[in-house]
Amino acid sequence: MQTDADLVRHCLTGDRGSWETIVRQHHQRLYNLAYRFTGRFDEAEDLTQEIFMKIYRTLTSYRPESGALVTWIVRVGRNHLIDHYRKYKTERTMTDSIEVEYEKVEENPARYPTPGEALEKSELSRRVHRALLRVSEDLREAVILRDLEEFTYEEIADMLKAPIGTVKSRINRGRAELAKLLNKERRQ
Repeated sequence: MQTDADLVRHCLTGDRGSWETIVRQHHQRLYNLAYRFTGRFDEAEDLTQEIFMKIYRTLTSYRPESGALVTWIVRVGRNHLIDHYRKYKTERTMTDSIEVEYEKVEENPARYPTPGEALEKSELSRRVHRALLRVSEDLREAVILRDLEEFTYEEIADMLKAPIGTVKSRINRGRAELAKLLNKERRQ
C-alpha cells in the first residue's frame, strides 16, 4: 500500500494511475463538501472538477510532514469554495420546484435509492441547506467540516489555522444557530 507521499511523488512524475487513485479516493468527499456549501447538484459537480484542477496544479505544495493528504485536499477544496462564495456572493434562493428536483434526482439515480425517498431527502436537504446558508460563514464552515465531513477537531483546527478552542466554540455556536433556524422554519 502506497503512502500519501508515495502517491503524490508518483503523480508528480506523470503517473496517471496515481492521479486516478487520488481522484477516486477523494472525489466523493469533495463533492459532498461542495454540495453542502452550495445545495445544488450541478454546481457541486462543477466545483468538484475545479477543485481537482486546483489540486493538480498545486500538488507540488503538499508536504507529507504537515499532515495527511486528505487534510491538505480538503483545505484546498475549502479555500476554493470560500473564494467561489465570495466571488458570487449574491443571495441565492432555492426556487427549484419539486419537478426540477425530481429531474435532478433522476439524473443522479446512484445518489438516491428511490424517487420517493429522494424527494423526501431532497426536501430535508433543502431545508438544512437554506438554514446553513443563513449561518455566518465561519460557523457554517466549522459545522460542515465537523458534522457533515466528520473531521476531528484537530484536523479542522489545522485546516482553519485556528486554535482547537476556537474551532469547538464555532461548532457549538454554529449548531445552536442552525437548530434555531430550523426550529423557526418548522413553526412557520
